[in-house]
Amino acid sequence: MCGILAVFGCVDCSQAKRARIIELSRRLRHRGPDWSGLHSEGDCYLAHQRLAIVDPASGDQPLYNEDKTIIVTVNGEIYNHKALRQQLKSHKFNTGSDCEVIAHLYEEYGEDFVNMLDGMFSFVLYDTRDKSYIAARDAIGITPLYMGWGLDGSVWFASEMKALSDDCEQFMSFLPGHIYSSKTGGLRRWYNPSWYSERIPSTPYDPLVLRHAFEKAVIKRLMTDVPFGVLLSGGLDSSLVAAVASRHLIDSEGYCQWGSQLHTFCIGLKGSPDLVAAREVADYLKTRHHEFYFTVQEGIDALEEVIYHIETYDVTTIRASTPMFLMSRKIKSLGVKMVLSGEGSDEIFGGYLYFHKAPNKEEFHEETCRKIKALHLFDCLRANKSTSAWGLEARVPFLDKEFIDVAMSIDPKEKMIQRDIGRIEKWVLRNAFDDEKKPYLPKHILYRQKEQFSDGVGYSWIDGLKDHANKQVTDSMLTNANFVYPENTPATKEAYYYRTIFEKFFPKNAARLTVPGGPSVACSTAKAVEWDASWSKNLDPSGRAALGVHDSAYVDTK
Repeated sequence: MCGILAVFGCVDCSQAKRARIIELSRRLRHRGPDWSGLHSEGDCYLAHQRLAIVDPASGDQPLYNEDKTIIVTVNGEIYNHKALRQQLKSHKFNTGSDCEVIAHLYEEYGEDFVNMLDGMFSFVLYDTRDKSYIAARDAIGITPLYMGWGLDGSVWFASEMKALSDDCEQFMSFLPGHIYSSKTGGLRRWYNPSWYSERIPSTPYDPLVLRHAFEKAVIKRLMTDVPFGVLLSGGLDSSLVAAVASRHLIDSEGYCQWGSQLHTFCIGLKGSPDLVAAREVADYLKTRHHEFYFTVQEGIDALEEVIYHIETYDVTTIRASTPMFLMSRKIKSLGVKMVLSGEGSDEIFGGYLYFHKAPNKEEFHEETCRKIKALHLFDCLRANKSTSAWGLEARVPFLDKEFIDVAMSIDPKEKMIQRDIGRIEKWVLRNAFDDEKKPYLPKHILYRQKEQFSDGVGYSWIDGLKDHANKQVTDSMLTNANFVYPENTPATKEAYYYRTIFEKFFPKNAARLTVPGGPSVACSTAKAVEWDASWSKNLDPSGRAALGVHDSAYVDTK
């Protein structure tokens, strides 16, 4: 991942303003420690902090077209850049960077090229010919992007809130699947898949079609010129990523440089469920496995730094981000710069345990759509910012556009949990990789019950966080929370504690509004809480809050 910062329409264009842009861009250097770049022209600035993954030698940014009339700063990876170059044979490329195609596509097609990109990306492009600019974010919001407005009329874009929050009067999270054009002055959606309308699909389930679509998604993400690996929790999703990557590694670009043995990484409290399961999967796949440990106290000690980096006060996200943040530091110390991760599967297939209570296929499907649309505020934010804090890039094959199209076109009746016939959560995915002749995974791993990452690293992690928060927040503080925090009022001492840390770093109201609120159980949306009356008495984002579903569920206190 890289860090981008772009500012347009500054009244002050002095040397001091340039120095200020450089200073703000440095707040993103953790995202891109390999190189810093800045293009300034009149009242416009495009800055970049680079993490070099593809073409480390010549792909420094900002990037340009042939005559340097078009400038672009990009955070992300364009997996189909080689195919796109073939469509742009009349253009002269200056680097081997996958992101350079963006400048040439704009030159060739104007603003209507974004849907041609297959990848994860946020970018800002400046056209010096008419002094116009555009900004765009990938379909699901895998890469972060914020947009802000200064009192002087300037418009700002940044990979993280911390780079613009001090200088902008108002700012917001840039919507995924959207493009902003200075010519029209507004956002419009460029990503328009059939599932977005939430209409109920009816395509029959074909396990081989689903399997091949996922294998393709993993293979294209093996595009790298640097050492890489897989985050392996031992759960279904990360295990499938590791199994497919291991099976196809020999045919990848990385094989020639980094060898045929896949590296896998896991973190947890000693004796945690994830560590045990991940070790078994790693042994089965014969990966070079790296096992990291942390204590509850080490996690608590890191909380302030974690919240500063991930820029949220959402309880679930902080719980899961902390071990991921600690693991990323260890991984980067080994010289690894890119990892594959399993985010997105639970949203697409209804993998969270509360989906057991979905009353019908219509509500099941609508909830999966809501969950995918909100990923940029939760799991994508966590996976990107927890890893980018240490200059590590996370790629997520489950959120491949083509794979989502295939998976979300399946009749949701096939995705629903049906215990009476042995169908547990994500059965359609498990069954697609249940190959008797050439097994991808051991059966009991393939059919292991869903564990949320914050649970799987060790149940005492969440319990320890709650105990710590109870010591920091008094009963009186929580009673008066609605006066102190009228927006998204924290309902628990843990939530209150995280909110106080967040407000210390990001005190503006615009920052508070970038974080969603509402009741949740086991990571559900507020709408799905209605599926079970008992859940309203036990609102907690842990999977163990799914009473009557999780094997180690909390005790029902009603």
